[in-house]
Amino acid sequence: MKLKYLFCSLFLALAGAGQPTLAADKSGPRVIDSFEVGDNVYVRALTVEKSANALWVGTSVGVMEIDLKTSKPRNTFTRQQGLANEYVFAVGIDSEGYKWFGTNAGGASRYKDGKWKTYFPMHGLADYWIYSFVNDRDGNLWIGTWAGANFFNVKTGKFKTYVKELINEWVYGLSLDKDGRVWFGTEGGVSMYDGKRWKSWSHKDGLGGENVAKLQASANTGLGTRSRHDLTTQVDGLPTYNPNYVFSIHAAPDGVIWAGTWGGGVSRFDGKRWSNFTTLDGLAGNIVYSMVEDDKGVLWFGTDKGLSRYDGKNWKTLGPADGLFDTNVYALAVAPNGDIWAGTKRGVVHIAPQ
Repeated sequence: MKLKYLFCSLFLALAGAGQPTLAADKSGPRVIDSFEVGDNVYVRALTVEKSANALWVGTSVGVMEIDLKTSKPRNTFTRQQGLANEYVFAVGIDSEGYKWFGTNAGGASRYKDGKWKTYFPMHGLADYWIYSFVNDRDGNLWIGTWAGANFFNVKTGKFKTYVKELINEWVYGLSLDKDGRVWFGTEGGVSMYDGKRWKSWSHKDGLGGENVAKLQASANTGLGTRSRHDLTTQVDGLPTYNPNYVFSIHAAPDGVIWAGTWGGGVSRFDGKRWSNFTTLDGLAGNIVYSMVEDDKGVLWFGTDKGLSRYDGKNWKTLGPADGLFDTNVYALAVAPNGDIWAGTKRGVVHIAPQ
């Protein structure tokens, strides 16, 4: 009943959406629309399906398909419709048009034209905990899990698993660069696979800013273990530091790699060395959960202290005072028209970049 109530409430909220919430600075990015998903509901994934002009929203209580033109829901999915688990951390769309939903302890559920299939380790999936998807240049799918990375051949339906090749098996972020190389953000650093060779980097190589605030190091990690752990980034209500822990990764069109760390801000790799941006440079918060790049090359970082916009020179931050539902921005997506969508606890906001 709780899920039904939350999703019914969402439909009602979206039906009345459209009243803009403007930031004070009307010349910069501003929230122009928003919708709630429930007081204790987390938005963990946002993925745009350009061909359908749709936004897929993965939450802790299920999935929604939103019409980007009307900002109204087309579909909602829970376990009742076919999801293996309602807590969805990742949404991917493969070259065959299948929607993939990575769940928390429920494997990966695949959907198309009303038909569902769920993959578990017994089918070749590396783990039940799924956190990211990315397509390669041949249309195949890479899947980030808590037990390594899967390569899924969409033609044969076969999985291949990589574990020991990675710097760490707990994979959160995936991205494909302009040369077709796959980049992995893990709990132990960043790994890259070019189709033949693997290479990895960690804090000792420059990944993650220094612990200037002298924060307590976090023990909440699965490094070297198979024990499960939560995603809490605080100890006794205070922020912690773990610069090797990469929540998000983005391979930019210009060849630069960006990695969002836990406490070390956002890291930039130019192919030779890492440099870092933290709150001292203008970043909203030093825990970076999500990132996207818009059609003008502007970078957007979802942090624990709000949403930051970076155009290569200047920083701009949006927070609850500007219309966000919460300071923790877990998911970001760029719409075909260049607008930004941001997911937090309680809801999603629609942002006009200018």
